[in-house]
Amino acid sequence: MVSLQTRFPSLLSSCLGAARRYPALAAVSGAVMLMAGAALINRELARKAQRDNPPQGQFIEVNGVRLHYVERGNGRPLVLFHGNGSMIQDFESSGLIELAAANYRVIVFDRPGFGHSLRPRNAVWTPERQADLFRDALGRLGVQRAIVLGHSWGASLAVALAIRHPSLVEALVLVSGYYFPTARTDAATSLAPAIPGLGDIISYTVSPIFGRLMWPVMLRKLFGPRAVPEKFADFPKAMAVRPAQMRASAAEAALMVPAAFVAAKTYGELKMPTIIIGGEDDRLIDIEKQSVRLHEEIKQSKLHRIAGVGHMVHQSATPDLMAAIDEAAAATVH
Repeated sequence: MVSLQTRFPSLLSSCLGAARRYPALAAVSGAVMLMAGAALINRELARKAQRDNPPQGQFIEVNGVRLHYVERGNGRPLVLFHGNGSMIQDFESSGLIELAAANYRVIVFDRPGFGHSLRPRNAVWTPERQADLFRDALGRLGVQRAIVLGHSWGASLAVALAIRHPSLVEALVLVSGYYFPTARTDAATSLAPAIPGLGDIISYTVSPIFGRLMWPVMLRKLFGPRAVPEKFADFPKAMAVRPAQMRASAAEAALMVPAAFVAAKTYGELKMPTIIIGGEDDRLIDIEKQSVRLHEEIKQSKLHRIAGVGHMVHQSATPDLMAAIDEAAAATVH
């Protein structure tokens, strides 16, 4: 019987010999093993993130989609939709939910694929598709009329909800939104991660690692010129860089330009009071080409430009946003 000491050196020698004879095959095999290892590590980190950040709200299943939501306060319904890559904890950490709950019935959803909400693969989750989903979700919660606030990508959803289901939306508050198609490198670079199959490979291997490395750079772009406030430390970064959420983020980034192209034809149909808010120093979205232009299209809208603030208006200028919500509420007949 051949001893282990004899067998293992022989096996190692054979492997090294094969690698020398077939270097391309060896390189491919090594890359596959490396990606498989990354996928396993990312899966375990995602599970840990979910254990460390359990759901704080309730769940509702609507049209086969399991949605996580938080509800606080009493009064007129106020619905908050977060942006791409985010989740309920963004509004929670900002303090906006607590402020608004003093006078409103605040309902905040994790949108499909973010936080603890699922994102079925049998649909393309355009703003219109999500609008129909949340119309049904709000109906299940007994909401017939609501003030609707959307931040960033959530503003696109808020507009779609108002266009498709105007009887549900009594007023709009649109914050740091992207409303008209322009050339965007972030949308272009998200095309590959959004492709089925290839996107899964990227999202479960490379994207979470890249997301962690780029997190400080991304925050500086989102919050600049302001510093990231200490309260944002409560936002769970580990949840945001999970593979499934990274894939959802890529899909929504890829949808930005085509969704804006479709929506831009509908803004004249909006008849409800609309407050448009933009940080004058937004480094992600040009408010002149977006918020200012939208204000010109929606005749009954009001525009608030907040000086010295970037994309994260709800974090950097929370009292201003709360005042805008009250302004929208005062403009409606109730």
